[in-house]
Amino acid sequence: MQIEQLKLQEKIAYALGDAAANLVWRGALAYLAVFYTDTFGISASAAALLFLVVRLSDGITDIIMGMVADRTNTRWGKFRPWIFISTPFLGLFMVLCFTTPDWSAQNKLIYAYATYIGLTLAYTFNNVPYSALMGVMTSSDVERTSLSGFRFAGAFLGGLFVMGFLPDMVAYFGSGNDAIGYQYSMYVFSALLMFLMLITVAGTKERVVPVASTDSSLSREVIDLSKQLPFILLPLLAITLFFYYRSLPTFVFLVLIAAFTAFAIKRLKNQPESERSRVQQDMVDLLSNKPWLILLALGFLTMMFNGIKYGVVAYYFKYYVGDELLAGKYFAALLIVSVIGALCTEFFVKRWGRKQVFIMALIASAVLTTSMYLVGAEQISLIFILGCSAEFFAAMMPTLFFSMLGDSADYSEWRTGRRATGLVYSAGTFVQKTGGGFAGALVLVVLASYGYNGMDVNTAVQSIPGMLLLMSVIPSVFALLGAAVMMAYPINNQMQATMTTELIARRASV
Repeated sequence: MQIEQLKLQEKIAYALGDAAANLVWRGALAYLAVFYTDTFGISASAAALLFLVVRLSDGITDIIMGMVADRTNTRWGKFRPWIFISTPFLGLFMVLCFTTPDWSAQNKLIYAYATYIGLTLAYTFNNVPYSALMGVMTSSDVERTSLSGFRFAGAFLGGLFVMGFLPDMVAYFGSGNDAIGYQYSMYVFSALLMFLMLITVAGTKERVVPVASTDSSLSREVIDLSKQLPFILLPLLAITLFFYYRSLPTFVFLVLIAAFTAFAIKRLKNQPESERSRVQQDMVDLLSNKPWLILLALGFLTMMFNGIKYGVVAYYFKYYVGDELLAGKYFAALLIVSVIGALCTEFFVKRWGRKQVFIMALIASAVLTTSMYLVGAEQISLIFILGCSAEFFAAMMPTLFFSMLGDSADYSEWRTGRRATGLVYSAGTFVQKTGGGFAGALVLVVLASYGYNGMDVNTAVQSIPGMLLLMSVIPSVFALLGAAVMMAYPINNQMQATMTTELIARRASV
């Protein structure tokens, strides 16, 4: 059976969806930390805790959304209806997050939590189905790699609009009032977001239809999932407490929770398959899926690497380089290079394979990023050259990650006969958000440890050593750990070809 190749216009339509999503994810959220500390008026430590709590709890809704999307059946498909419904809410909360009410400090913090939670929920309802859509548009792993390249080219272009132009737009619309400048800028980006998402919904098609494997109702399965939530929530709570407080009691709590979770997982795996619910079976399938587990760890590490670098840029240029508007130009340069890196990924993969290219990208980007520590504030050209060179390789990471998630969904279906595309991809967005939450929090925790206070410029000078570490050495550690993890990835080109051929034959015989 010949695999249908996707037309160029459909790949572009799909890519525009991530261009829209990254007006929020890669664009607006890159400035959210500095907006909270320098314009909204939240302390760095309070903003760090906000990032941790909201992003980690939001990961639970990713898993639920993956399950809901997998069990959705409409004439328009499983995933596209959710993209359509969630788009207006994503645009609305994008504006609300960058709106500064004239309230007390406590009420401002409550408002920040409410609007940030609203934004992440809307993003979940939109982006989990969007990510899973890639897994059902084609059965070909080669086409998925190409589609992933288009997707992240779109993502980087979307981020370019916000990250490259936001400082100038804030200055233009605000005329010295940054609060007004941010709000009016988000009106523009919100309108663009909704327009691009509609093109994605109208211009894509769902083709891969897995065999149904359950007769239970969605409501019953969501109730069943709620019984499993403590095994997800408790480890996240323990990690968050240790990360934020870094004390012996929180470390002991983390160890105890890790032991309890390992025991619960082992007990679930040993339970007879006939006694498991659909939710429990989905969990066992995922926990027995070695490629997915490796990608889960890799997604977190690469998001830490990229999230820390992006999260500190606004501070780095404002206080170390001394030119706040230059941050927008730096972001623009990075994202232009990112588009090239994403589109070049397929070229390298055809020659060396995903695993080898991923390892190469992680090591090369780590070495170049570490070199940033030695660059002086006046060496603007060298800052741009090293940053852009590192970003060329870093752009390959999410491109490879999301195409390989489709491979792990294939692996599960090939091995067990069951496929939960939405759940597999929801884990991808989960670790992206978790890594992003920890990355943003780590930036603020490091700055707070140096005494940084966004409302007191005098504290910025003493925080510059922390900014230099966050721009170079600290993120590189996560990239090198990712390279070590990737070496254990089991799916090679031969195995992928075998899985693809057998799965196509199985689906054709049903």
